Amino acid sequence: MRYSRRVTIVATVVIQKRKKADGHSYAVLYKDPMSRKTKYYKSFKRKKDANNAAHELRTLIDTGKVNEADETRTRMSMMTFWEVAEILQGEWKKRVDTGEIKPKTLDEYTAFLRIVTREFGDTLLCQITRSQLLKYRQNVASQFSNVTSNRRLFILKQVFKQGSKLKALLNDPSSDISYLSEKAHERNRFLLPAELDRLVAASLKTRAKFYLPALIYLGAEHGASKQEALSLTWADIDFNYEGQGLIRFFRTKNSRERTEFLMPRSKETLIAWRDHLETARHRKNITETDSNLVFSHVEGRPIKGFNNAFRRACALAGLADFHFHDLRHTFCSNLLLIGSGLKDVKEMIGHNDLSMTDRYSHITMGRKRTLQGLLAEHYARTR
Repeated sequence: MRYSRRVTIVATVVIQKRKKADGHSYAVLYKDPMSRKTKYYKSFKRKKDANNAAHELRTLIDTGKVNEADETRTRMSMMTFWEVAEILQGEWKKRVDTGEIKPKTLDEYTAFLRIVTREFGDTLLCQITRSQLLKYRQNVASQFSNVTSNRRLFILKQVFKQGSKLKALLNDPSSDISYLSEKAHERNRFLLPAELDRLVAASLKTRAKFYLPALIYLGAEHGASKQEALSLTWADIDFNYEGQGLIRFFRTKNSRERTEFLMPRSKETLIAWRDHLETARHRKNITETDSNLVFSHVEGRPIKGFNNAFRRACALAGLADFHFHDLRHTFCSNLLLIGSGLKDVKEMIGHNDLSMTDRYSHITMGRKRTLQGLLAEHYARTR
């Protein structure tokens, strides 16, 4: 007859007294059940507090379930948030190598990972509670926006998911935390033609005067995002197609590709920028560069950002609280104002779903009101 037995794992937690300039401190150390390495937990000024923390830590390490058939206990790896985050970042890099995610996406993920690690880094992953995460989500939303809060929550969820794989926690406290609504935080700021003219004129007074007008027109006349514009290559543009020209955009965010006829002012400013680059390179005797990017420095180094120049242009044009991304809204809104439908705008801007374009429905309602007003005047004249 076979008897199952319960295997007891005793947590190794010790308190180490340390000398300091202003007295003593008590450091709590523990042995990780998985790696068997001794790790630092926390330090306390009073031995009583250290004893309480050590007791709680022993209880935490000893939690787990007994598998009587295998006569083993499911051991939990005592890993801090930053240790799990570091492993997660390594997994992301592997996914870039296999083409699952784009390098740009990795940069964005890593930036948010650094931010949340500053908040939770030294805390054992298994000690972070659902209430702490909810409080953090709300604080970020209050200080910044629901959009920023959701992006950080997404990264937190990825860390806890990785932690579950590494057995660094028994239950994922983030699994049932929902994302906040972003509807109220959608930006619908856009420019009318006269305002756009002012912005372009102002851009000619900035240090980026040779290329910034082209970027502005690509945003306002083609709905190009910053990523789409800065990743453009000269091979993506055919200036001679049917006398008007073609331009191809690829948006990494949704993997959508779109090709459009070149708008006249976009074409004019792109050619002017190309001619400027060729002249500058000729003066510096640069015959070849490693890059075929449209927006690059004279030596071929990519232009990675132009925030300061754009903010300066907005200030000179008297445009408050206006972002480069709002030029996409300018593109969509003005399409609707000239009579396009939401479906037309969806296709031209490259949205995956019509619900993404639905934010502009208030503009179509405004146009309907105008048309109904004209219709009322028409009926009034026939009476």
